[in-house]
Amino acid sequence: MDRRQFLTRSGAAVLGAGLLSRAGAARLPEAPSVTDPATQPPLHPKEGRPYNPVVTLNGWSLPWRMKDGVKEFHLVAEPVVRELAPGMKANLWGYNGSSPGPTLECVEGDHIRIFVTNKLPEHTAVHWHGILLPNGMDGVGGLTQPQIKPGKTFVYEFQMKKSGTFMYHPHADEMVQMAMGMMGFIVVHPKDPEFMRVDRDFVFLLNAFDIEPGAATPKINTMLDFNLWCWNSRVFPAIDPLVCRTGDRVRVRAGNLTMTNHPLHLHGVDFEVTGTDGGWVPKSARWPEVTTDVAVGQMRAIEFVADAPGDWAFHCHKSHHTMNAMGHDVPTMIGVDQRDITRKIGKLVPDYMEMGSKGMAEMGEMEMPLPDNTLPMMTGWGPFGPLEMGGMFTVVKVRGEVKPGDYRDPGWFKHPQGTVAREWTGEPLPAKRQPGPEADENTLKARKPAGHSGH
Repeated sequence: MDRRQFLTRSGAAVLGAGLLSRAGAARLPEAPSVTDPATQPPLHPKEGRPYNPVVTLNGWSLPWRMKDGVKEFHLVAEPVVRELAPGMKANLWGYNGSSPGPTLECVEGDHIRIFVTNKLPEHTAVHWHGILLPNGMDGVGGLTQPQIKPGKTFVYEFQMKKSGTFMYHPHADEMVQMAMGMMGFIVVHPKDPEFMRVDRDFVFLLNAFDIEPGAATPKINTMLDFNLWCWNSRVFPAIDPLVCRTGDRVRVRAGNLTMTNHPLHLHGVDFEVTGTDGGWVPKSARWPEVTTDVAVGQMRAIEFVADAPGDWAFHCHKSHHTMNAMGHDVPTMIGVDQRDITRKIGKLVPDYMEMGSKGMAEMGEMEMPLPDNTLPMMTGWGPFGPLEMGGMFTVVKVRGEVKPGDYRDPGWFKHPQGTVAREWTGEPLPAKRQPGPEADENTLKARKPAGHSGH
């Protein structure tokens, strides 16, 4: 069917699912409202609490309730609208009003019960990716369970046998449902709160969409030519920064549910891969890295000591994954004189602008007219001008003045005097770089090795 038929029929089905009686669902844990992690106090084992919660970039953790010794969650599979970045919203499918769905946090040994209510226009099922559980709870529709029909609620129940980082996603009509944004993270904290302890713990999922400029619904049959590469269904400049306090030991957990691998590269520090889908990596098996490749269906946890104040780029190192709304059949125009054709086209299309004759950097500065509900390929501004980035890009912001548990954006880094690259105009340079007057012990402190615990 064409797009109009698809949207019309889907809209009718969604309306039908939305009329699900609340009587049967009234006994279930209610889908909670979103909370801002920046305003939440840290949970710390020294305060008598079981774990330090993760911070999901542009996301949240799902509240739970205890009933007869069982930790209960409630996921609602439903259509959602997600703002990928200011100026563009997408019609997606997700859980509890968001795509990806909320992060589920629990503790090793917990007995878990998860209610899943289906408010989609078609059946679904939920697979708990990487978790060791009974076969009948594995969530593969048609193989290990009946499909969850629209309007129905299923319950999954199992015990968390090991700590680590896992994912959840549909195992029913996967091509459609995952392409529409249905996925989420599961974090199982160690039973011993001192094991693998860090000060800050970030999580996000790598996902991608193919949404034509001016449209809002992903093209679900795309195999490789995606044009919006996302972290947690957001693109730069709308991806949250990772705010760290100088000296913190930091963990970043990333799961990949796209159709290709992503070499994640972090500037400014060396890190170690400390976790995979299978569990924690022993210290004897780690080595220092600045880039780690996350393959399809994999999870990687990296750790480092945030010992260098500044604004450090963090991004996928596939260059076309740091762009938005890309065209895949654009000719290379470098060296082509377009002035004559620009004048002729301009008489017919007054807003027409030539581009590409000198490269594409000029796109970061031009204010080009765009279709409604789309984004420029390169966007975002920093303290020194356009950043010429999009897609899978954000900034790790390390500051000495950030307080424990504070994740608010501190703004751009104020560089100590004499520490910024600048134009050389022929003046004599000092024989030895001297620290500027703004430098402090956080700037000048000795660098710790990546494997140092910081505690």
